[in-house]
Amino acid sequence: MPNPKPGAADNADLAEPTAAPAKRARGGPKGLRIADVAAQAGVAPMTVSRVFNNPETVAPETLERVRQVVQKLGYVPNRLAGGLSSSRSRLIAAIVPTIAHSLFSETIQVFSETMSRAGYQVLLALSGYSDSSEEALLDAVLSRRPEGVLLTGVAHTDSLRERLRNVGMPIVETWDMTDTPIDMLVGFSHYEIGVAVAEHFLQRKVRTPGLVSANDERALARRDGFRERLAQAGIHEIAEVLVSPPSSVAVGKAALPTLMEQAPRLDAVFCGSDLLAIGVLGASRRLGLAVPSQLSICGFGDLEFATETTPQLTTVRVDGTHIGRTAARCLLDRLEGRDKVVVTDVGFRIVERETT
Repeated sequence: MPNPKPGAADNADLAEPTAAPAKRARGGPKGLRIADVAAQAGVAPMTVSRVFNNPETVAPETLERVRQVVQKLGYVPNRLAGGLSSSRSRLIAAIVPTIAHSLFSETIQVFSETMSRAGYQVLLALSGYSDSSEEALLDAVLSRRPEGVLLTGVAHTDSLRERLRNVGMPIVETWDMTDTPIDMLVGFSHYEIGVAVAEHFLQRKVRTPGLVSANDERALARRDGFRERLAQAGIHEIAEVLVSPPSSVAVGKAALPTLMEQAPRLDAVFCGSDLLAIGVLGASRRLGLAVPSQLSICGFGDLEFATETTPQLTTVRVDGTHIGRTAARCLLDRLEGRDKVVVTDVGFRIVERETT
C-alpha cells in the first residue's frame, strides 16, 4: 500500500477541531441509554422505565435483573427529561419542624421508605416552628413540581391553606386533628392527650399539678386539654412554665424550681416532651423530692431512653411509624386514582411506668 502524502496526517489533525462536537447522550458517564440497559437485561425499554417509575408493577426476578444491569453499567436515568416528557416529577415534598426529635425522624423514615418502594423520591424540608418558614419552604418545594405534599400539623395561615387547596395535588397533614383538613389528614388529638394526662393524675389523687411545655401550637393544645379537665375537677390554680421550642433536658431542670416557687406543694408535673421530663426528674433529685410519692412526672413522646431512667418515665406514646406509613399510603392511593379515607385518627396511649 502506498504511503500517504507527506503532511496528510498533520493536515487531518489540524482540521479535526473545526468539526462539530458530538452530542453527549443522556443516561450516565458512558452515554448509556435506556435501550442499552434493556438489551443487556433482555427486556423491553418500557420494562426498564417501569423499574424506575413503578417498580411494584415489575416481577421480582425481572426487577432484580434490571437493577443488576443498571448497577453494572452505571446507568443514571434523566429524571428531569423524563418528568418533562410525562408531566410527572416522581417527587414528594415532606415538611417537618425538625428531625432532631426521634418522633418526627421515625415518621419520615418509614414515609420515605414506603414512597421509595413505589418509585417516588422524598424531598425533605425542615421548617422549625415558624409559620413564615413553612410558607417560604413551600414556595421553594412547589417550584420543583412535586406530585404530593406531606405537612406536619394543621396550623397554617389562611392564605397558605387557600393556596394549598388550589395547587391541584394531593396533600396530607399529619400529627394533629382538625374538622377542616386541607385534603387528607393522619394524626391524633393533642387536646385529648392533655385531657388524658389530667385524668391520669386525678386518678392518683394529685391536687397541685404543674405544667412545663413548649409554646408551639400543638403543645398549647395539650396544655388546653390538661387545664380544662383539671378545671372540671375543681383544680384551677396550675403552675406552669412555657418555653420556646425545641425542648431540652436543661430547660426541664430549670423549670422545676420555678414551678415550685409558684406552687410550693407541687405534687405532679406534665411535661410537653420526654426531654423536659428527664430534666424535671433530675431536678427533683437535687431538691430531695421522692418520685412518685412526692412528685409524679409524665412526659410526651415515649423516646428510647424513657425506660432507661430511674425511676422509669411515664409518658404518652404516639406511633410515628404508623403515621408515616399511613400518610404514604394515602398519597399513593390518591396518586394512583384510588379513593382514600380523608381523615385517619391513629390515637395515642399513656404508657404508665414508675414516675406516676
